[in-house]
Amino acid sequence: MTQMTPQPGIMDIELYVGGKSAIAGRADVLKLSSNENPLGPVPAAVEAAAAAAVEMHRYPSTDHAGLRAAIGEIWGLDPARVICGAGSDEVLQFVTQAYAGQGDEIIHTAHGFSLYPVLIRAASATPVCVPEAERRVDVDAILGAVTARTKMVLLTNPGNPTGTRLPDADLARLVEGLPERIILVIDAAYAEYTDGYDGGASYAAKRPNVLMTRTFSKIYGLGGLRIGWGYGPQAMIDVMNRLRQPFNLSTVQLAAAEVAVRDTDWVARCQALNADQRARLMGALGQLGIACDPSETNFVLARFADEAEASSAEAAFVADGILIRRVTGYGFPEGLRITVGDVDQTGRVIDVLNRWRAAA
Repeated sequence: MTQMTPQPGIMDIELYVGGKSAIAGRADVLKLSSNENPLGPVPAAVEAAAAAAVEMHRYPSTDHAGLRAAIGEIWGLDPARVICGAGSDEVLQFVTQAYAGQGDEIIHTAHGFSLYPVLIRAASATPVCVPEAERRVDVDAILGAVTARTKMVLLTNPGNPTGTRLPDADLARLVEGLPERIILVIDAAYAEYTDGYDGGASYAAKRPNVLMTRTFSKIYGLGGLRIGWGYGPQAMIDVMNRLRQPFNLSTVQLAAAEVAVRDTDWVARCQALNADQRARLMGALGQLGIACDPSETNFVLARFADEAEASSAEAAFVADGILIRRVTGYGFPEGLRITVGDVDQTGRVIDVLNRWRAAA
C-alpha cells in the first residue's frame, strides 16, 4: 500500500497538551491550570451568544465587519486593518503560513508560547529557539540569531509561563533592530493585565513589518468560543485574509465577542481583581521562600528549590482538589504556574501552600 508523505516538518510536531481539568474521584475541582478568568465570561456576551444561537442555521458574515468595528472603536484602531480568527492561534497560523516556508527560519524565545514550533513546522519552516535571560526575553539574543534565512520573530509579551514583560525601551530596540524584511509578531494575549502597555498596537499601526495579536480567551472569559484578532499593516492583513476561511467565525462567536469588547466596565473589574489577588499570591509565595518574578499576567510562576519540591507541592494541591500547571516542557521542571483566582480561590491556594510548607 502506498504511504502518503506529509510536508517537511509536520512529523516533527509534538502534539499540544492542555492543562488538566479533572481529578479522579473529585467533583469540587478548582481549575487553576489554564489561565482562565475566575469571574467567567462577560455576562452580556453570554446573553448575546444565546440570542444569536436561534439564528445558527444562518451563515455568519464573511467580513466580521461588526466585530472589527467594535475592536476599532474601543482600541482606537483602523477596522480595515483588523483580522479575526478562531483564537489568536489561527491568526498566528495565518501569518506563519503566508510568509514562511521550506528553507526559512522563524525565531522564538525559549519560554515563549509552546504552539510556536508547531506553527513554524506546519509551514515547513525551521524554528530557531533563542535563550532568555533570567526568565526575560533577551533582545540581543534575538538580534544575534538573525540570518539571511530569517523571515519572522514570534514574541510572547507578556510571557507565558514566566509572566514577565519586555520593558518598553527593549521592545523599541527590538523593533528598530530588526530589518524591515523580517516580520515581528507581538503576541499580546495578556496585555489587558498590564498597566500602560498597548500590546504593540502603536508599532503595528506605524511599522510595515509588525503584527499584534490579541485574544478574547483571557480577560473576556471566552476561551471556549475561540476568538482572537490581529492588527497590522494593511498589505499584511490583505495577504492573511486570502488564507482565512470565509466562515471561520460563527454567528455566536461574532455576537459574543462584539458585546464583550465593548463592556469596558467588566474588563476594569477583572483587571482590579486580578491585580489585587496577584499581589496577594506573590506576597504569600515570598513569605514562604518560594521564588516568583513579578507577574504582569493573570498567573504567577512559582519556582521551587528543585523538581522534587515542585512535585511535592503539586501533590498537595491535587490532594486539596486544585489543578495547577506543571511547566517542565517550558524549561522549568522546578516550576508551577498558578492562575490567579478570586478572593476565596486565592485564599485556598495560600492555605494549601502554608500547610505544605509546615509539613515539609
